[in-house]
Amino acid sequence: MRERSEGPVVLERVEIIDAGSEGMAVAKVGEMVVFVPFVVPGDVVDIRIIKKKKSYAEGRAVRFHKYSELRTEPWCSHFGTCGGCRWQNMRYEEQLYFKRKQVTDSLERIGKLKEPHVLPILPSPTPTFYRNRLDYTFSNHRWLTDGDMKDGERLPHTNALGFHIPQFWDKVVDIRECFHQPDPSNALRDAAREYALAKGLSFYDARKGTGFLRNLVIRNSRNGELMVILVVRERNEELLIPMLDHLAEMFPSISSLFFIVNGKQNDTNADLDHYLYKGEAYITERMAPFREGGKEIIFRIGPASFFQTNPAQAENLYRIAAEYAGLQGSETVYDLYTGTGTIANYIAPYAGKVIGIESVNMAIKDAKVNSRLNGITNTHFFTGEAEKVLVPAFFEAHGKPDVVITDPPRTGMHEKVVKSVMEAAASRIVYVSCNPATQARDIAWLSEKYIFVSCRPVDMFPQTQHVENVALLELRDQSA
Repeated sequence: MRERSEGPVVLERVEIIDAGSEGMAVAKVGEMVVFVPFVVPGDVVDIRIIKKKKSYAEGRAVRFHKYSELRTEPWCSHFGTCGGCRWQNMRYEEQLYFKRKQVTDSLERIGKLKEPHVLPILPSPTPTFYRNRLDYTFSNHRWLTDGDMKDGERLPHTNALGFHIPQFWDKVVDIRECFHQPDPSNALRDAAREYALAKGLSFYDARKGTGFLRNLVIRNSRNGELMVILVVRERNEELLIPMLDHLAEMFPSISSLFFIVNGKQNDTNADLDHYLYKGEAYITERMAPFREGGKEIIFRIGPASFFQTNPAQAENLYRIAAEYAGLQGSETVYDLYTGTGTIANYIAPYAGKVIGIESVNMAIKDAKVNSRLNGITNTHFFTGEAEKVLVPAFFEAHGKPDVVITDPPRTGMHEKVVKSVMEAAASRIVYVSCNPATQARDIAWLSEKYIFVSCRPVDMFPQTQHVENVALLELRDQSA
């Protein structure tokens, strides 16, 4: 099974047996688990080991002996280099199977649940061009492919506009096509690159912290609005203004054009000023009402606003959460990690009072704007970390919840939040999660007072390993 030479260890004729987390497939050799990217369960391959730990290893397939029946042909030319669509070589129905399995396995292994009731996964309405936001990076350290380096020719430049290579913070794939976001996303990205190269504008150097152009953010809504945000390292208007004008002229569909000046070492820009150059300060997204006869909900999305990146599927996600909440019209609902108040405003017409808690003040401002925009008067939003807000005095002032809806980050809920939720003893908890592992951990903690009823996985990100899951928990002793 193993060959050892002067080079790395190669494991021969190993069958891939499962699809694991982080987009890595799983093989097993003896007692050792091996994680391999860009392969499919059922493939039989030779694996070159690139990292070895005590209980597992990581490797890459260097030769295929058998191709899995679960495979399909990837359509993107960047597949295998860009890490954004690691499951694109797997048939969509098989992606759904393994995502549901990921949820079930987490609930059984981490949540300690025996045969949890996991409903069929909800497929995305479209498996391609579903995103409403893409963040591109300008870099002068392009990831060089075999085609770039052929014949020993010297490249005219190593600039790139695209996505970071996984595990290489300073390398960027020069993206020429992407199947995530609808038109004119691809054309807009290419136009920005071509203009920058023609004018000799410098691309960012993450190692040195130099270069003028840093990021290009493209956001869109389903009603055709388009927001473009250009991020530069310094406010050099002789370079900046002509580029903004060029993009605006080439793409008259841009309804909102911003720029940001980011002189920091990191790419985070939510805390920076967003300067509106042309158009409106926001785009809008609409969602159908939860119940027939209700009003559609309008969400105003600014340059720093968070909104689910698959809006069509987000509508389905929120509908499942609302169904699990079982609202009759008089309940007090706590919406933890409310973000821009999307779930809070979506369910507000069917509740007595909704209290949203979020640590990012800008998001809370957006949540309040969206409530006013929809004429919603029974939402109350508070800025702060949930573990610090949910204290006895807060419950005394605002009442204990009848229903808790929680949608935490990938790290899950803070242990103090779990304890506070259990002390509040709401009759139902609706737990929305983008990480089945931390969700299962939190459900295990909550099992002291709550019974897991069922869950519904939702495919928000086709062609990737990521899956959302909505779980319903009920208080063990309802008479309490």
